[in-house]
Amino acid sequence: MSRKGWRSPKEVRIADVARIAGVSTATVSRVLASPDKVRQKTRDLVLEAVRQCGYTPNSVARNLRKRRTMTALVVVPNLANPVFAQILRGIDEELTQSGYGLVIGSLDNCEDREARYVELALSRQVDGVILMNGRIPEGNKRTMREAGLPMVAMCAAIDDDKIPNVVVQDREASRAAVEYLVQLGHRRLGYIAGPPSNIIAAERLAGFLEGIAEAGLSEKDFVKWDGRFVFSAGVAAAEAFLKLKDRPTGVYATSDESAIGFIKVVRAAGVRVPEDVSVIGFDGIEFADYVEPTLTTFRQPLHDLGRKGAAVLLKMIHKQMQPGDWNIRLPLELLERDTTRAIPDGTRKASRQGRGKPHLVSH
Repeated sequence: MSRKGWRSPKEVRIADVARIAGVSTATVSRVLASPDKVRQKTRDLVLEAVRQCGYTPNSVARNLRKRRTMTALVVVPNLANPVFAQILRGIDEELTQSGYGLVIGSLDNCEDREARYVELALSRQVDGVILMNGRIPEGNKRTMREAGLPMVAMCAAIDDDKIPNVVVQDREASRAAVEYLVQLGHRRLGYIAGPPSNIIAAERLAGFLEGIAEAGLSEKDFVKWDGRFVFSAGVAAAEAFLKLKDRPTGVYATSDESAIGFIKVVRAAGVRVPEDVSVIGFDGIEFADYVEPTLTTFRQPLHDLGRKGAAVLLKMIHKQMQPGDWNIRLPLELLERDTTRAIPDGTRKASRQGRGKPHLVSH
């Protein structure tokens, strides 16, 4: 069919598509909005007409009619953190499948940036929000709650009955870390903490202390170093470790970055890993696969976490929430690698069988 006399693609209207296909404009709209609800023959006619005249649906106008922006905001504490980068990939994949775009609001560990994202929500420039910072953003004497948008807490739970939580089992994994080290014969432990005001760090510390109690150990049997989920925290902990006369033989770091920082410094000082000290990390970032020695760590299902969180937000937007969507807690895997080993004269000789295989942590 000749295209002579047709308007340019920018000027093509839905009526033009209907005329070529020999159907009504309502049928064209139905094919473009819900193709699975239209007969195959009709659908083929309409799509061929769309191709011929170069019609592009006016998504802006359609979204305005629906009162939707087809965009979600994700508030991230620190975009440079590789953990958040992997989660964002999962979020983006899930949203893209439903035709949604993504706006990333990185706080860069600076609460002053919250105000701009509060205004974004209040002006209804997004349809929903995923919060990965563990709190409802505030700014200019207003809070994001006032926007009345669907909100989902991911990674760090928020204690609010109107906000679903999609998190991992931080506490259970930390308890399992103590159990694992004790099984290897370690009775003197070190703990590299996260930020003191961080809810994730609080959960991991609570699990560590529960593990200490369950193992029959006391406060005298471990050393705690304050820190953050960064390389420098591990460096600082290592420097403190090297000054101790009675050093821990097993160290649990609450992030892979701090574990790697710790290992680098102690090895440079002549301390062998794992012969002199075993080290466990937390996160399962890709970099942990390539350090020497390879890091034993609890791997978070980061990609799956992102997809599930985004799926819950879409359910909230479309009012399709189910009871099981409000509190999702994903298990972790313990990846046994080369930074842990049994103490030769410990209470238990660890078998080398099965090392390198993941073990699901779900209590």
